[in-house]
Parts: sequence; C-alpha cells; structure tokens
Amino acid sequence: MLPAGLPEAVARAAASDPAVVLIDGGAGSGKTTLAATIRGNWPAAEPQLVSMDEFYPGWDGLAAGSDLVPSVITGNGFTTWDWDRSEPGAFRELKPGVPLILEGCGALTAASRRLASLTIWLEAPAATRRERALARDGELFAPHWDQWAAQEAAHWRLNQPWQLADLVLKVE
Repeated sequence: MLPAGLPEAVARAAASDPAVVLIDGGAGSGKTTLAATIRGNWPAAEPQLVSMDEFYPGWDGLAAGSDLVPSVITGNGFTTWDWDRSEPGAFRELKPGVPLILEGCGALTAASRRLASLTIWLEAPAATRRERALARDGELFAPHWDQWAAQEAAHWRLNQPWQLADLVLKVE
C-alpha cells in the first residue's frame, strides 16, 4: 500500500515521457522497499528498477555515484560495481523509453531533478535508520557506517535533496 498522496503522484509520473522516479534518503530509510512498492503498483507496464548500490564505486563512492545518476537516466545502461572484487563489474543495459525508478543515497540533485517526473525524499531518525540498515546488512555495513554517514551528510549539505523533492515522506 502506498502512503497518502503517493498513488496520485505515481499516476502523474507514469503519464510522463520519460517516466523517471527518484527516491533519496539516508541508509536504512526505506528507499528500496518504497521503490519495490511503487514498481508493484505502477499503473502501466512494469518500470525498470535501479538501485545505486549497483553502481556506487565502493564505500567511498556516494558522491561519484550521485554524479552518475543523470547519465544513468539518459543513457542506455551503466557499468555496475563488483563489491566482492572492489572494481568495475558488468554492464547493465537499460531499455530507452521504459519507465525508470532509481533509488539510493545521492539520487536527488539539481542535475537529476531536471530529468525526473517524480522525486521523493525519505526522512527517518538516524537511530532508526542505523538499526534498520545494520539489521539488513549487518557485518557487511557495520564497519562502514560512519564512513557512509559522513558522505551522506556531505551530500545533504551540498544538495539539500528534501528541498528538491516533490514528496517528503517521514518514516518512523
């Protein structure tokens, strides 16, 4: 079920050409879950779903990943990041003209906003986000939490994504 006001916003976005939904927020705020919910409730052909986790270039790569978002939106695909090898991975093709939902920390900047038909900021308390992120990714994320949080804070200071968002959803 979509939060109040979101079904109408998704319907308007789906009618756009191109239909592009960007979802930003801190780690553990629910971006991936919301993206899957929107995709499952899309009023037309199922959109492509991209998580920025697929192309951040490593644990220090939030800003670089954020910079890639406009080219992911306008291009025909992107080079993934192989987290196990800490190096670029395979190319993931995207189909031009097929709606796109892109989620991740750093998704929403002035440059990406211009290319989107719907932008969403998820706001959640830091303690809640940390608890959720570590419950999800545990040992993998725990040693990098502070490093990632510092990059998020830098993105927020520079871009103020909540001010670029069509919808701000508060998560408890």
